[in-house]
Amino acid sequence: MLTKIPLLRRLDPFILGILITVGIASLVPADGTALTAFTWATKVAVGILFFLYGARLSTQEALHGLRHWRLHVTILAATFVIFPLLGIAARVLVPTILTQPLYLGLLYVCLLPSTVQSSIAFVSIARGNVPGAIVSASFSNILGIFVTPLLVALLTTSEGAGFDTSSTIGILVMLLLPFIAGQAVRRWISPWVKKHSAPLKLVDRGSILLVVYVAFSEGMNEGIWGTLSVGRLLGLLAVCTVLLTVVLSVTWFGSKRLGFDRADQITITFCGSKKSLATGLPMATVLFASQPIGLIVLPLMLFHQLQLLVCAWMAGRMARRGAAAEQTEPRASDLLPQADR
Repeated sequence: MLTKIPLLRRLDPFILGILITVGIASLVPADGTALTAFTWATKVAVGILFFLYGARLSTQEALHGLRHWRLHVTILAATFVIFPLLGIAARVLVPTILTQPLYLGLLYVCLLPSTVQSSIAFVSIARGNVPGAIVSASFSNILGIFVTPLLVALLTTSEGAGFDTSSTIGILVMLLLPFIAGQAVRRWISPWVKKHSAPLKLVDRGSILLVVYVAFSEGMNEGIWGTLSVGRLLGLLAVCTVLLTVVLSVTWFGSKRLGFDRADQITITFCGSKKSLATGLPMATVLFASQPIGLIVLPLMLFHQLQLLVCAWMAGRMARRGAAAEQTEPRASDLLPQADR
């Protein structure tokens, strides 16, 4: 029934699931013992999520793909240099447009690694460098396990975030160790993971929905949503839109100026402009344990939805242009003399 509503039909089913989860957490938030149980269930689910990431990533393919180092360095620069600089610059929007927790969440978005699945999917649709996208997106997520907590520690201390550097240990236990374990046993379980990719996708998305439910339940219990007005929400949406527009423009035109071909230009644009919800939400629960987590992850959820909508439109348009260009280009046989055909 919900899919018959035009607006909901355009939404990614996963995003729709997140919105429904937010609604459930708002109406029936977990508290007390139930919240503790959900929190531990979330940690277990996230551990399984990153174990599967490790089991899926081919080490040989990753090492082979690292040869195109200029591509990967450019994408990482967009992810961990350009984005953070824009996040720091957005500090001027407090308190006129953004509240302090919302700005902290926006800054956190700018410090996260790139997505994996959606980056690769959009690059493939747009006819970009898919092997390069696989390596860059995967390496960005692995590097983000170390880099993001470090950047959060360096950049949020002055914002009163109360960041505890010991949280890095929690990140390593929750994300890195399961990933390494997945890599260690990949040789034996990779065929099984590939065979059951569809049901295992439910594990991926289910773990994120658990994180969303816990985060927004905590927000409801703390009564933080009474501080968020419609004006602030619209202002946050506008800021996320501007941020995405700027990064897409910088990665597209910047990569062209750096001399990359069109396939690499597409890869840099899609991999360098997105932020990972799958990594960001679990990590936020550890990094900002003493903060209003619901408001802090709200910018990430808005930005994630925007990047999916905009990049899906861009990928489709690039695919159509690529197909049109192939149709107008003369075939090699057409360039031969009649006798040689």
